[in-house]
Amino acid sequence: MVVKDEDEYLMLSGLQHFQFCKRQWALIHIEQQWEENVRTVEGQYLHRNADKPFTREKRGDKLIVRAMAVKSNELKLAGICDVVEFVRDSRGVEINGAEGNYVVYPVEYKRGKPKTDESDILQLTAQAMCLEEMLLCEVNMGYMYYNEIKHRVEVPLTARLKQNVRRMAAEMHEYYDRRRTPKVKTGAFCKSCSLQSICLPELMNKRTVRSYIEGKIKE
Repeated sequence: MVVKDEDEYLMLSGLQHFQFCKRQWALIHIEQQWEENVRTVEGQYLHRNADKPFTREKRGDKLIVRAMAVKSNELKLAGICDVVEFVRDSRGVEINGAEGNYVVYPVEYKRGKPKTDESDILQLTAQAMCLEEMLLCEVNMGYMYYNEIKHRVEVPLTARLKQNVRRMAAEMHEYYDRRRTPKVKTGAFCKSCSLQSICLPELMNKRTVRSYIEGKIKE
């Protein structure tokens, strides 16, 4: 892969879109198309409590950091962790500005309930990989907090998940570098897509959504 400047890093959160639908990811991250729906608005509201950047909160042996910026030079991804918990443990690593050693746990907040696929888990895994690279440590466990069930789920971050993130990140960069919006098969999952009204699957064999919209504007 060609070495990229940090400005060319892709959004870490795009992994979830890419896992759900590669076309949806490309519409958002390549063609810059977006549309609000109830799910995205609820998701933004839920993140307000977590997204308080550069704040630290100490609770006993636990240090909580909100809206922590992370990146990976290996994956060429960058993003924000909703919450990162540092739990004091002799097996952990040193943290700037804190006494002792800490084990690191990323925590991601979601509006719904646990999904049947791994889209949420892969995003959490990528966050862990960024933290590993930045802090020179191992992150093998994280948590997903689901608003619908009102509690968090422990997630083992396995070598298989991390390898899947590497594969997906490489594929995302390949599409992005070529500015290519892939064609995909439609299905029942399209009904829950936030871009359902602008995806225009009937055009997939003809032109991009951007070119279609530009053409309509010129008419």
